[in-house]
Amino acid sequence: MPEQLTICNTSPLLYLHLVKHLDLLPKLYERLLIPLAVQDELLAGAKQGVYVPVVENLPWLRVVAPHSPELIPLITDLGRGEAEVIALGLEHPGSRLVLDDALARRIARLNGLLFTGTLGVILKAKQRGFLETVKPVIFALRGAGLWLGDRLVAEVLQQAGE
Repeated sequence: MPEQLTICNTSPLLYLHLVKHLDLLPKLYERLLIPLAVQDELLAGAKQGVYVPVVENLPWLRVVAPHSPELIPLITDLGRGEAEVIALGLEHPGSRLVLDDALARRIARLNGLLFTGTLGVILKAKQRGFLETVKPVIFALRGAGLWLGDRLVAEVLQQAGE
């Protein structure tokens, strides 16, 4: 059964789209939100010629703005998208964030927020029977430009039984 509220950052949307597995998100997560900043980042990428998902074509995805801007962490190295994802996570206790950025994940952890990343989505998709194997998807993600450390990849492959 899909989980409750999930708040997604730009990179998981972009990379899952690039490797043709964006459809996994609505299969795994019941309610998906992105902050306005993530939509803006996707639009900026499209203007630069990057092949990005068109938010308006994703009926399972809702765009929202954080209600409490003061919740957005004031860390200069954190992008606006990550900051708004964390702010929405703080506004919605019990939600799950989908973040790949190491600093954003550290801040989420310090704030007691639940999170996963693109590889976590792929692993969960295999566990739920939506993917037969994760290895080709991981290599496709790397080929699309997602930086994945060898240790992390080995861990995910072990968890997937591959």
